[in-house]
Amino acid sequence: MRNLSSIQSLVTNVGQFNEYSDIYSAPDSFQALQSSKVLVIGAGGLGCEILKNLSMTGFRDIHIIDMDTIDLSNLNRQFLFRYADIGKSKAEVATKFILERIGNPDLKITPHFKKIQEMNLDFYRSFQVIISGLDSIEARRWINSTLYGLAEQENIIIPLVDGGTEGFRGQSRVIIPTLTSCFECSLDLLSAQTTYPVCTIANTPRLPEHCIEWASQLEWNKQFPGQKFDADDPDQVEWMYQTAKTRAAEFGIEGVTRSLTLGVVKNIIPAIASTNAIIAASCCNEVFKIITSVNPILDNYMMYSGDDSIFTYTYSYARKQNCAVCGNAAKKIAVQKWWTLQQFIHEIKSKQEIQMTNPSLTSGDKFLYMSSPPELEEATKANLSKKMRGLINPGEEIVITDPNLPISLRVIVHLEGDDDDPEFSLQA
Repeated sequence: MRNLSSIQSLVTNVGQFNEYSDIYSAPDSFQALQSSKVLVIGAGGLGCEILKNLSMTGFRDIHIIDMDTIDLSNLNRQFLFRYADIGKSKAEVATKFILERIGNPDLKITPHFKKIQEMNLDFYRSFQVIISGLDSIEARRWINSTLYGLAEQENIIIPLVDGGTEGFRGQSRVIIPTLTSCFECSLDLLSAQTTYPVCTIANTPRLPEHCIEWASQLEWNKQFPGQKFDADDPDQVEWMYQTAKTRAAEFGIEGVTRSLTLGVVKNIIPAIASTNAIIAASCCNEVFKIITSVNPILDNYMMYSGDDSIFTYTYSYARKQNCAVCGNAAKKIAVQKWWTLQQFIHEIKSKQEIQMTNPSLTSGDKFLYMSSPPELEEATKANLSKKMRGLINPGEEIVITDPNLPISLRVIVHLEGDDDDPEFSLQA
């Protein structure tokens, strides 16, 4: 069992930047460390590092949640897993490995093999801090807005420490609901998904990515009509890889690998183990400071770049007044008068700072379009072909929701331009 004397010395020696050194208590701080309850979301590359770090830093009550199972492609960087673990729950295997390796009878780790959306609010209320090592933007938006809801509606403030990596780059940040900017505020910083023209991937592929997109967008639907591709299913990913590889051979294109196929279909950049370790260490450092109060916490965003050199930049990310989660102002969007509701929905889905995949729209006391339930979708789908100028008034506010996100985005629409499609008028 590991000796915690090194951790006790960290707590005893109060940091020189501690703002409340006159009332700081080392015994209380150490007690808080051992009695606090911490949630780790994600048991992948970041999550494995985070769980290991927390377990060796004096935390005794840790929960970890992850819906994924272990895949062969995980083993190069998710070091808590072995070949024999393929197909098993990441959260459960990671928990078992840490408990057996550390051997501390006072350490309690509770795994949850579930989606974060399946846990109720009582579950999240029970934690002093939550640390996220997710690679899903949608899941990070969900936990961010859920914690903001608890803060605004119940005055329960649970800090969220969020980490993310892309290749040799990464970031860590501390989100204090209602006090700092939130994850939603920074959506426009995220890399937009790369898209390729359908005509290119169908007729004149030049890159290995073109062949993978051909297999994903065209051939999959042809071979498996009506079946949604599951990027977490190893058999389906293998089919996609082999199909793209065959396509590439026909056009003399090299470079189609299984890891590239997985990266394209899941829209991810291959992870670097060392980057994960650095960002996980930064995140756990912030959790330690939040719980012990030994030093000021990060304010509030740290960026790390390790591709050209070793460089970090820390700054306070400002809150956005029109943020759908922590802001109080509506977002303004210019809409062409000739747009149909369908074209408007396409526009908001493509905006980096909105990123809603299945939006429903209401205006005033009427439904413009409801994506669910089926009865309301059937009743409102006729509006999709109608012009926006006939559905709303200039300057009217629209509320946009998505069944996958617990947020309501307020948008003020400004109608502008011609009444008819300029391209149609020019052709006529």
